[in-house]
Amino acid sequence: MTTHACRSLIHRLSLLRPTRPAACFNTKLPYSTCSNDSATKPQQHANQALSPATHHHDGQTRPRRIVVGITGATGTVYATRILSILQRLGVETHLVISKWALATMKYETTASEADIHALASRSYVVKDLSAPIASGSFQHDGMIIVPCSMKTLAAVRTGFCDDLISRAADVTLKEGRKLLLAVRETPLSDVHLDNMLFLRRAGAVIFPPVPAFYTRPKSMDDLVDQTAGRMLDSMGLFTDGFKRWDGFERD
Repeated sequence: MTTHACRSLIHRLSLLRPTRPAACFNTKLPYSTCSNDSATKPQQHANQALSPATHHHDGQTRPRRIVVGITGATGTVYATRILSILQRLGVETHLVISKWALATMKYETTASEADIHALASRSYVVKDLSAPIASGSFQHDGMIIVPCSMKTLAAVRTGFCDDLISRAADVTLKEGRKLLLAVRETPLSDVHLDNMLFLRRAGAVIFPPVPAFYTRPKSMDDLVDQTAGRMLDSMGLFTDGFKRWDGFERD
């Protein structure tokens, strides 16, 4: 059979096959959509885009969402104050408390474990690595570890995520979200400082809870409020619950 005859036969056979729509594959869209009427509606999904972190996929906005981790260093009073402020601001909070944080709280605050959990929108067991905050697909607006022990600092620095606090922090970093570490230790060793520098360069905010005295605090509450407020400033959350610097007062 000649070449011309072969081509003619192939053409006739192709006319006998039922027509099918072309395969639908659009690399510019988050999801490909294929339908038989796609030819008549070519722009149906042209403007579809991935939803931003602060919106649901149905277009509805969600509350601001912050993950809070509490570890076993001194300074748990800052954690309870931050949770209380976030609750008043209507911010959704996801709380994880370590074993030694609970032990420290008994010495530093009068709040019970139930009182602390009541301040959060949702609480998790520290060993539950199946919790939503252990995954990057869970959307939130940042994480605060307050106070942050040197053990937790080292775990986050090395990526050794053996509990939910260090895992959630690791996820926060890898997803490019804000991570604030309220590191609490003194004096600091070379190892501590090196871990802080490494994480700062990785994008974390290193925030030692150092009190400010230029506000002329009249009580410990004033000191705690000022430090807690400055931490929330770093997370992009404004609160007017503390005195801010406004220059030297003239007599």
